Amino acid sequence: MRKIILIFVLFLTIGCISQNKQILYNFTSVPQSLLTNPGSDVKYNWYFGIPLLSGISTNVGSSGFSAYDLFADNGVDFNVKLRNVVFSTTRKDRVVLNEQIELFSGGFKIAGDQGDSYVSFGMYQEFDFMSYVPKDIAVLALDGNRDYLGKVFNLGDLSVKAEMLSVFHIGFHKKINEKLILGARGKIYSSIYNANSTNNSGYIYTIPSTQGVYEQMIYSDLQLNTSGTAKYDDEDYEPNAVKDITKRAFLGGNLGLGFDAGLTYYPKKHIQITASVIDLGFIKHAKEVESLTFKGTYKYEGVIPKFSSGGSAEDGYQEFKDAIPLDTLYADYTTWRPTKFNTSIQFSFDEERPEDCNCLNYDPETIYKSAVGAQLFVMSTPRTPLVAFTTYYRRKIFNSLQMKATYTIDSYSYKNIGVGLSSMFGPVNFYVLADNLLEYKDVTKANSLSFQLGLNVIFKNSKK
Repeated sequence: MRKIILIFVLFLTIGCISQNKQILYNFTSVPQSLLTNPGSDVKYNWYFGIPLLSGISTNVGSSGFSAYDLFADNGVDFNVKLRNVVFSTTRKDRVVLNEQIELFSGGFKIAGDQGDSYVSFGMYQEFDFMSYVPKDIAVLALDGNRDYLGKVFNLGDLSVKAEMLSVFHIGFHKKINEKLILGARGKIYSSIYNANSTNNSGYIYTIPSTQGVYEQMIYSDLQLNTSGTAKYDDEDYEPNAVKDITKRAFLGGNLGLGFDAGLTYYPKKHIQITASVIDLGFIKHAKEVESLTFKGTYKYEGVIPKFSSGGSAEDGYQEFKDAIPLDTLYADYTTWRPTKFNTSIQFSFDEERPEDCNCLNYDPETIYKSAVGAQLFVMSTPRTPLVAFTTYYRRKIFNSLQMKATYTIDSYSYKNIGVGLSSMFGPVNFYVLADNLLEYKDVTKANSLSFQLGLNVIFKNSKK
């Protein structure tokens, strides 16, 4: 049984990577770049996304091991591979899965005397999963405590959260002057399902005893909060997942508020600095809430637990349950969204300026064919922030085709090379972005894979 639990934990680890969208960030020929920085320097008169097809992104990966490490047909016994994987990870290994589908989106320009403004809006569905690898719990499940006398197994290694939600958003950005663009976006979150267990503590240790063979102490302060799932425990309830998801997605779930902010600044016309804060927000969970707690302290001595004077296993188990009971609470709780911070600096070159160019209304994305830059990404987590650093090269290949190539270093990989292409066929914009291309030759050995694509209809400024 303990191996089944352990394998389940490791499978969760396989399907995970960060929410960093380094190819999309500041790739302003794609309207969805506004979701990574509401102050992006976009140049459209207006646009709308093809419903359900304008923004699709998936991310899978692992910071500690790959599927090949567990399932390679190399003659090594599975138990050996499982053990090697467990002991190759640490409690600092983070596990994150993110999926996003844009349901609808659009935007339009508002011309002004001092400078253009822009309004964008939309709705998308998102699923987030994040966990730290519970190293001590995995070792205890695999080996037990016989060979670890005196070792304190940390139950606080258990830190996990998962949520499916929909997001309604509206953004506004303003060109303050030729050098500065500011933007902001308001969001309403509607949580469909939530489960989180992040503020856990506790320990298990075993030491030689003067009164018996062993002395073992268990202290547990574990709690799992859930919302949107309570009625599935009712035997009389006939589940209809599609109906439930649809109702909760359209503001029928647990609601919350969020905020994005961003800017683009040109100290010189060929030098660009950007920054953004995304998903600074919370969700209040008050509907269908259920919290499971496993809290208490238990101490026993002897070769086996001396649960009672009668010495029966049944009495011992009951005494253990009384000492560390499994309780159910129904109190409201609040969760915070994983906040993302982006910043970049870009140097543009290879100028493309027609003879009749109006230099007061230059367009950095079309005047310059090429650009190089660097980006920093930071995301909040229940423990230490997740950090990634990216360098990139962007090139206008044709008037209808742009490319962005990236190299990223993060906790998942030091050889992450990605490419994004954005094309225009008349007013139709099609984009595809793929990460970690070196791993596609054998995806079973990949620590991370990421893919995004979408279709939009864009009408650009006539001056272009």
